[in-house]
Amino acid sequence: MRFARPAGLAAALLMSTGLPVLAALPASAAGCSDVDVVVARGTGEPGTLGVIVGDPVFAAVKKALPGASVSSYAVRYPASLQPDSASRGNQDLVDHVTHQAEACGDQRFVLVGYSQGANVVANSVGISSEGALVGGPIVATIPADVAPRVAALLTFGPPIAKLGKHITGEYEDRTKEFCAVGDPVCRPNGTNVLAHLSYTRNAGEAAAFAADRVTAGQ
Repeated sequence: MRFARPAGLAAALLMSTGLPVLAALPASAAGCSDVDVVVARGTGEPGTLGVIVGDPVFAAVKKALPGASVSSYAVRYPASLQPDSASRGNQDLVDHVTHQAEACGDQRFVLVGYSQGANVVANSVGISSEGALVGGPIVATIPADVAPRVAALLTFGPPIAKLGKHITGEYEDRTKEFCAVGDPVCRPNGTNVLAHLSYTRNAGEAAAFAADRVTAGQ
């Protein structure tokens, strides 16, 4: 479990301390894999897909689907405190999934979002994060004809949960939300910032959920 340099990884810490955000290395889907894991990292979170959630969840999904080819894509967006950050991520996620769906007729998708990245995922399936911490208005949604190919959505520390909002509707049964006890980003009365950094421990459970949804749709 890697928790090096925790300062700056959580939106709550960044908002309260003003620490600078950290750049993340981009990643892209490799051709037409069976499953593409699309990850929106948290505010300032380092790592190719994000050291707290994206990297461990991607590794766990690959392990949970041994007979499938699994690729990853890191949503290209600032993951910063800029007012349009979440909306820019929303646009990139939808553009990527739409392009991949057109290019790869059998590819399916697992959407993963941590903290601000959970806002990106929510926006992309029509649940607005506007008004939430590091949220923003919806600027694009996954096309209706592509929606059935989204096998699972995994959100961790979603800021919209603090407002009593969750991913509902068409995607509800395909969504697994993780909100740790005491997490101030997703719990109305949360006060434990370390809880917001604890989601690596949920990687296996999240991957098992995603793998179950992938195999159920085959």
